[in-house]
Amino acid sequence: MKGGNGKVAYIDTEGTFRPDRIVPIAERFGMDPGAVLDNIIYEHQYNLLLGLAEKMSEEPFKILIIDSIIALFRVDFTGRGELADRQQRLCQMLSRITKIAEEFNVAVYMTNQVIPDPVFGMFISYPKKPVGGHVLAHAVTIRLSFMKGKGEQRVCKVFDAPNLPEAEAIFQITSRGVADAKD
Repeated sequence: MKGGNGKVAYIDTEGTFRPDRIVPIAERFGMDPGAVLDNIIYEHQYNLLLGLAEKMSEEPFKILIIDSIIALFRVDFTGRGELADRQQRLCQMLSRITKIAEEFNVAVYMTNQVIPDPVFGMFISYPKKPVGGHVLAHAVTIRLSFMKGKGEQRVCKVFDAPNLPEAEAIFQITSRGVADAKD
C-alpha cells in the first residue's frame, strides 16, 4: 500500500511485462490502477541502468525489478567459447546493480532462467539449474526456485538464503491472488 512511498523500476529484457495485469491487482487492494501504473517506470534495454541511476536521484524508488537478468547475455553470447566474456560482462552488470541498490536504498528483485541439468537428472525430481553460474549465485542474497506442482499448485523452494533453511511452500494462484499456502 502506497508502494513504500516510492516508485518501481521494471527492466524487461524479454518483452513480457503486462501493464494490463496491474489493473486487477490494484483494484483488488482498493487502489487507483492509473496511480499505480504511474508509479512503475518500465524499460526494456540493457544499457538503461546508467540512466536509471539518474532517475533514482530525482525521485524516490523502492524496488528495481529485472526480468530476466540473464536473457540478454544468452542472446549476445553463444557457445562455450564466449562463456568467460559473458560471465565477466554479467559480473560488471551485477556490480552496477549492487551500487544502485546501495546508493539509492532500493530492493532488487531479479528473475532468472533455468536449463536442464542432465548430471543430476536421475537423482532429483527437478533436474534444472539456474543460468549464470557462480557469478550470479554469489551476487544475490536469497535465491528462490518456483515450479509447477500438481494441478494448479505451485511450489516455491528456498534454494539459498543466509537466514533461512532449505524449505518448500506449496501454494495456488487464484483470480483473487495466492491461496492455500502450506509450509
